[in-house]
Amino acid sequence: MHPRALLSTLLLTTLAATLLSRDQKADPKLAGSYRGEEKNGWIPVRLQGTPEQVGYQHGFLLAKEIEDALAVTRLSLTHDRVRNWAFFRVAAEKMLWPRIEAEYRQELQGMADGVAARGVKADVWDLVVLNANIELNYYTAWLDKRKTSPAPDRCSAFVATGSYTKTGQVVMGHNNWSGYLEGARWNVIFDIRPAKGHRMLMDGFPGLIHSADDFGMNSAGMVITETTITQFHGFDPQGIPEFVRARKAMQYAASIDDFDRIMREGNNGGYANAWLVADLNRNEIARLELGLKHVTLERKKEGYFTGANFPVNPKLAAEETDFPVSDRGVSANARRARWEELMAKHKGRIDVESGKGFLADHYDSYAKKAEAPSERTLCGHVDLSPRGLKPWQEEFGPAGTVQSKIADAAMVRRMELEASMGHACGLGFDAAAHLKKNPRYAWQKPLLRDLPSRPWTLFRAGR
Repeated sequence: MHPRALLSTLLLTTLAATLLSRDQKADPKLAGSYRGEEKNGWIPVRLQGTPEQVGYQHGFLLAKEIEDALAVTRLSLTHDRVRNWAFFRVAAEKMLWPRIEAEYRQELQGMADGVAARGVKADVWDLVVLNANIELNYYTAWLDKRKTSPAPDRCSAFVATGSYTKTGQVVMGHNNWSGYLEGARWNVIFDIRPAKGHRMLMDGFPGLIHSADDFGMNSAGMVITETTITQFHGFDPQGIPEFVRARKAMQYAASIDDFDRIMREGNNGGYANAWLVADLNRNEIARLELGLKHVTLERKKEGYFTGANFPVNPKLAAEETDFPVSDRGVSANARRARWEELMAKHKGRIDVESGKGFLADHYDSYAKKAEAPSERTLCGHVDLSPRGLKPWQEEFGPAGTVQSKIADAAMVRRMELEASMGHACGLGFDAAAHLKKNPRYAWQKPLLRDLPSRPWTLFRAGR
């Protein structure tokens, strides 16, 4: 960048920060909230108060990012021209809103008021679509009676405790697999102090009341993450939206039993996941595999659970997915095998540093190749996969790991996590170069961004 252009950018950034700070002091609804300076690609944001206050602060402090996130979501949901934005707004109002409890209705309306105060044209129905954008794909698949996966492979994760970890206590890590289009925006660290429930520290996406890729902790000693059950089909339009249950569980769960109960109640099948959960007070870990018909809770105080988009329950796999359980070459099965190798190899030594290595791992367990980044490696690079592999890239565009998070028990007790934006392995993504090589994704050109690899950064609630 030219020195004059750089100076101009710095001056504008400083001016914007000064004006925002002035607005925060003048508006009592913003009391206690905070938007920090960007750190290695992450935007730290603190929200606190009643649901209306938390929502208003979120909308006000991240208004421009929410406007951008809505543009990305609108493009993603409507670029195939099968259904327009108006269709999804109606679904938000008629199907989802009646099943959202009052607390989160108030927060969503507060957010709409907050973005409006900053001059962004978006109402509460736009924000409900934004929050439910992943599970709305399950809804449209249900409407069309399609037995196809509405969500691709998303995420690699692990949780371990007891004899598997260096300290004998919990370590949890997760990387988010998404299309690079939306994934480059999954860069907010939320520190939320609600008037009711527990304080939360979680990663997130602008405008979402839940984490959505789901890595977070609360002040009751709970740590939560998940990976999607790939090639899942099934949806109940009478159920409670997944984004509501996920947020409620992060906010109110004080035990694995609490988490299990909240996620099961009103389960709509949307965004079906295998949830990995840890309760620091009991040094206990669990995996809640949440299908629509089949729900399985496993728990232990010794060992580990991993996630890589594979279904575990044979009945769930057979009756609720089209997943090829015997094909060792598909992404989820290859990554599952790699997790088993790493857990065995590092037994007794798993800690934050080794976990970072897991999340950046490029070993292809199927091809038996080291440093072979693709959709079969824990650090996902769908855009680098050999020809013929990419089962969902054609529809979703360039994709893979977009960010990573990790924490151990000592960090959680201090309400801390470490996060890395981009691929933790160090490889970056060049949007222009990819579009030039793959012109079929030209529909993403107006909004697709570069995704550079950033260093691991520590975040703590209250900073």
